Amino acid sequence: MSTRPAKESAGERKPIKLGRRFRRAFLFAAEKHAKQARKASTIPYLAHLMGVSSLVLEFGGDEDMAVAALLHDVVEDCGGKPMLAQVRRRFGSRVARMVEGCTDSYVIPKLPWRERKESYIRHLKNADAETRLVSAADKLNNIRSILADHRADGEAVWERFNGGREGTLWYYRTLLEEFLRQPNRLVKEFEIEVSELEQCASSPGQAQGR
Repeated sequence: MSTRPAKESAGERKPIKLGRRFRRAFLFAAEKHAKQARKASTIPYLAHLMGVSSLVLEFGGDEDMAVAALLHDVVEDCGGKPMLAQVRRRFGSRVARMVEGCTDSYVIPKLPWRERKESYIRHLKNADAETRLVSAADKLNNIRSILADHRADGEAVWERFNGGREGTLWYYRTLLEEFLRQPNRLVKEFEIEVSELEQCASSPGQAQGR
């Protein structure tokens, strides 16, 4: 049973309760991503999933959406279509719909980077608001990590990405344009971070060491 956000004002809204389903999703994600780390680091990949789930909850998501945030990469990274079927069986069709909406590849090896990203952006145009919020939380967490790495490592950060500097900037600018079609508080945060990323890219000497 899902726990959709109440429609009262922010001051009257009851706290979201995270129950057994959330705990099961956390353990499931921790198991499936156990051997993975964030790009070019030793940080467990679970840290990213926790960050995305936290953002979803901070910006109005409910338990199902937080579960989907924990699982948003499990299909792409841990088994493709069979894994999606497992998510649907374990956590329900609503969670599976959001996870599917955050997936840009079902096969290994993956299709070329630009092709996957263009296809994903086209898909977002028809995604429901819940999926878009989980996706935006994912991208916000990612861009914040890029900015932190850029401040630490400067221009070397772009070597970690298949799209390089220009491709990465194109991707986040295009995502922002799409998310702004249905703006919300999380999208506004994403807009701020994209602007900072562009500033870093245009002034690499100033960004490094900030």
